[in-house]
Amino acid sequence: MDYNLFIIPFLKSFLVAAGLSLALILLSEKIKTRKRKSSRHIHSKKVSRLGGAAIISAFLISILTDQNLVITTQLYGIIAASLFILAVGLWDDFWKLEWKTQLFFQICAAISVFIMGVQVEYITNPLGGVVFLNLGKYLIPSLLFVIAWLVIMMNAMNWLDGIDGLSGGMAFIGALTIFFLSLSPEVNQPPVGIIAVILAGAALGFLIFNFYPARIMAGTSGAMFMGFALAALAIFAGTKIATALLIMAIPVIDVFWVIGERIKAGNPIFKSDTRHLHRKLMELGWTQRKIALFFYAVTFSIAVVALNTRTIGKLITIVLVAVIMVTALIIINKKLSSNVKSKARAS
Repeated sequence: MDYNLFIIPFLKSFLVAAGLSLALILLSEKIKTRKRKSSRHIHSKKVSRLGGAAIISAFLISILTDQNLVITTQLYGIIAASLFILAVGLWDDFWKLEWKTQLFFQICAAISVFIMGVQVEYITNPLGGVVFLNLGKYLIPSLLFVIAWLVIMMNAMNWLDGIDGLSGGMAFIGALTIFFLSLSPEVNQPPVGIIAVILAGAALGFLIFNFYPARIMAGTSGAMFMGFALAALAIFAGTKIATALLIMAIPVIDVFWVIGERIKAGNPIFKSDTRHLHRKLMELGWTQRKIALFFYAVTFSIAVVALNTRTIGKLITIVLVAVIMVTALIIINKKLSSNVKSKARAS
């Protein structure tokens, strides 16, 4: 296999993303572009929110200029949706969209790529066989699955983008995992591998300036795009939903845990707060760098397992990761509660 098929697009995407990130940092400083206030983000006040423009631009430029990629209808759908996410995300980055509006646009993006052919015809049954979702003219099950899958992944990555280096690093590991998966004998899809390394290059080029202390952040546009791209690539790579779910296990489980806590507290599900795992770890005294490296290490370990197990093994791993993470969250909550009580008694 000619590895230049993958090295060249990776380097191109990396260099474009890094160059654009630096240019946008300088532009933001010159025109005094600053982030809007958000209780979910703790980045420096001087950080630029234009990272999404660098990531998405690098991704699209590299795809459109790669001579080994055929721009299919499905890929046109991904390109169009990426531009749509960029526009909506930048709108939220500077003027803040209500969560209902964001969710509406996320569903629109999912429906648009479904119409363009990004569909899930079946999912593998861990106990054997497959479950068909695309039942001839009855496309509703497949459509609902694609909407749910893309929306969950977009929000999981978006909510993860709360501290320096977290979303970009996770996207980089996820894209590399899908790259190696696409070249495995049972998948054998070099075009998907090219798209995956382009995404990895864009994430890494951005991460250079996003790792602590960050000078630029992904923002809503970049974070939503990275979640969207990973979810779409999982469908492209022979419907490897379980693999992508494993890669994103920490943020996805965190999403459902946070939603549960908000419902229990009587708060709106999509209202920003500090209930996320990375924020709780910071309350325990972890640094941003330590949290990011911890997430990387756990995700990398899970990715290795995902690449070396079949469906039933992935299911067992997902269950184990969920049990471990829920247990850890319970322990962390008790520790934080104990710390609050101790401070109250001391005062």
